[in-house]
Amino acid sequence: MQILVTGGAGYIGSHTCLELLQAGYDVVVVDNLSNSKEEPLRRIQEITGKSLQFESTDLLDKPGLDRIFAQYDISAVIHFAGLKAVGESVAKPLYYYQNNVAGTLNLSEVMAKHQVKDLVFSSSCTVYGDPRSVPIQEDFPLSATNPYGRSKLMIEHILSDLHAADPSWNIALLRYFNPVGAHISGRIGEDPHGIPNNLLPYISQVAVGRLPQLSVFGGDYPTRDGTGVRDYIHVVDLAVGHIKALQKLAAKPGLAVWNLGTGQGYSVLEVIAAFEKASRHTIAYEIVERRPGDVAATYADPTKAKSELGWEAVRSLDEMCEDVWRWQSQNPQGYEST
Repeated sequence: MQILVTGGAGYIGSHTCLELLQAGYDVVVVDNLSNSKEEPLRRIQEITGKSLQFESTDLLDKPGLDRIFAQYDISAVIHFAGLKAVGESVAKPLYYYQNNVAGTLNLSEVMAKHQVKDLVFSSSCTVYGDPRSVPIQEDFPLSATNPYGRSKLMIEHILSDLHAADPSWNIALLRYFNPVGAHISGRIGEDPHGIPNNLLPYISQVAVGRLPQLSVFGGDYPTRDGTGVRDYIHVVDLAVGHIKALQKLAAKPGLAVWNLGTGQGYSVLEVIAAFEKASRHTIAYEIVERRPGDVAATYADPTKAKSELGWEAVRSLDEMCEDVWRWQSQNPQGYEST
């Protein structure tokens, strides 16, 4: 049973590939390496003692995709590939729509041609916009506040329409919250290009001296300490959630939506304190003005995933921070150090 993983060399994709291999699946990775490196794929194979196939192909290369589906016996697709920086999406909206939306259209058309109709899509809690309340349930109203979020929402609509037109498709839309952490080996983790956009990589780079201090955007939110509250989920828990969704597709559920989160919100200052405990380093930070488009608090109601997938997040914030610190301290320059 070969599973095609688009964006499999990326942060979440690489951890999911590792879990797939350990669960006994054969894995084919498609990644253009525009925001990732091939090194984690090599390390995954070392950790698991199993091999995977890698195709350096862009989803915008439709003939290339067609060749891959003809070459391998693919039974299902987990689709991670996409651009994901909110600020960049505001500056380059056409780039984001072309890459994320057109790439998914190509993928879907090639899948249909080859009669591969089981798809797990990596969506995002950004499709909830500024939620009316928390915790967030799957039936909440959908909206988006930036081109990145809108590209995810457009893809959800496209896949929903695809299933409505052809009910033989089985599609899981996984809306997840804030992935953090790293594999317990310390061998693979998050290695963003340039200045990190996400909190934990930024904090960890401050701890190893790559960055001078953390800017905390907003200290006057209506939260317990004034800083933004988010649902941070360990990337390995998230990877396991993708396998649970993949297994669920075998039961032919049609189109299904699940939140993947912990149901627990942590503030920026609480995350800083947990990381200081894990790393035994003091994190220099400064509270600055709010960032446009940020909301005070978002966290998931993961009840549906627990009841329907038999999945729940089990790793604590302390474990997330310990694993990030193990990865960053062993790989201070990320994958560049190899």
